[in-house]
Amino acid sequence: MNGIIKQIKKDFYNNPDLKIKEFNVGLLKRVYVIFLETVSDATKINEYIDKNLINYKNNRNINSNIPGPNALLITVNEIEFYLTNGFAVVISSGSILAVEARSDLNRSITNSSREPALLGPIDAFNENININIGLVKRRIKTKNFKSEELFLGRLTKTKISITYIDTIAEYELVETIKKKLAHIDIDGIFDAGTIINYIESENKTVFPTIKRTEKPDVVANYLLEGKIAIFIDTSPFAIIIPTFLVDFINPISDNYVKSINVAFIKVLRLMSFMLSIITPALFIAIINYNQETIPSSLLINFSTQRAGVPFPSIVELLILLIICDVLRESDLRFPSNFGSAISILGALIIGEAAVSAGLVSSIMIIITALTLISSLIFTELEIGNALRYYRYLFLFFAALFGLYGLFIAGMILFINLISTKSVNAPYFAPIAPFNKNYFFKTIFKGRDRRNLKRSTLITKKNMTRGNTP
Repeated sequence: MNGIIKQIKKDFYNNPDLKIKEFNVGLLKRVYVIFLETVSDATKINEYIDKNLINYKNNRNINSNIPGPNALLITVNEIEFYLTNGFAVVISSGSILAVEARSDLNRSITNSSREPALLGPIDAFNENININIGLVKRRIKTKNFKSEELFLGRLTKTKISITYIDTIAEYELVETIKKKLAHIDIDGIFDAGTIINYIESENKTVFPTIKRTEKPDVVANYLLEGKIAIFIDTSPFAIIIPTFLVDFINPISDNYVKSINVAFIKVLRLMSFMLSIITPALFIAIINYNQETIPSSLLINFSTQRAGVPFPSIVELLILLIICDVLRESDLRFPSNFGSAISILGALIIGEAAVSAGLVSSIMIIITALTLISSLIFTELEIGNALRYYRYLFLFFAALFGLYGLFIAGMILFINLISTKSVNAPYFAPIAPFNKNYFFKTIFKGRDRRNLKRSTLITKKNMTRGNTP
């Protein structure tokens, strides 16, 4: 026993939070209680362990005298793992017992700040994996809710949980996810983004192919579709696999709105998706190459506005787009209390001053504003980055070849989307390949009572979602 204590002191050298208590109980019996005070709760240790050791009776086993909420016998090699996870280790002459005494380092359950929704639940995940899974289990009350655990990170040993509905999710998909996670071998896992980067490393696209969410109702909805959710300890996000492009454009909150009303909004989002990409490129193509496509009076008006501008139209538009991207980035990084005010003030001042000074034309301000407003509909950061990438790509081809360049860039975009996979699932579904059930659930919302089948894109098990008359 003394050898174990010496080894622990050696392993945790220069760790002042390591505490070792020695108790003399019974007849000449020594018991050591070891814990890290930074991750363990001294009050719990005193309540569960210290008091019971003081009241120890000779005719009772020490382990049975410690009524901890989660106590288990461990080996010497497991001491480090349990100490760093907030357990108190009780070492006696006959055994080594780990008693859960984690300190409460969690923040409370708050409203969702990154995925705002007018309707539906507003609670959000925090950094505790058990609380996060509990929020989902609160919504899905079935024994078929399965959760498989593993630990990733050589130094962090972060707890990862793969959750799914056993009677709905495909076994092959679960095994694929487990194999991909098992191949991750790095020092530390701190957030869902690290897992995503390793899983989707084979995808050569700027579009996100794996969705992350902080809302329990979103996870519950996707689990009922047959998808997989991955939870990471210390991360307030869950990972959804597989994910299609339409899942990033159409939020789950659409399910809480009457179908006939939300159908128009979904079409509006698709229009905004295309407008945010092609608007600047289309204007440059028409102004520089294909003037015959617009009325002469409108063309003369554009030319009059640009009469005193010293830059070519492509340079003028690039300057404005870059300024807008800088303002939007600053808006994201600034505290929410005054970030939006600064970006709006900056846009107003710069736009007005640039037009007054003759550096840009009024029509360019309108084109840039339309592009930026269309992209603001999508709150997912990775979607915004992808739209920005293709916006500049379309602009480059339009500046070189006009409307023909616009067509070439469009082909590049669609080929990329069609060829992309999200963990072996077609990313551009339900358009290519077409799937009726998922199409009328995401792109164009049909009546709920008519959409009672799960999509064959995700699972072929337990296909009926309900039987509402």
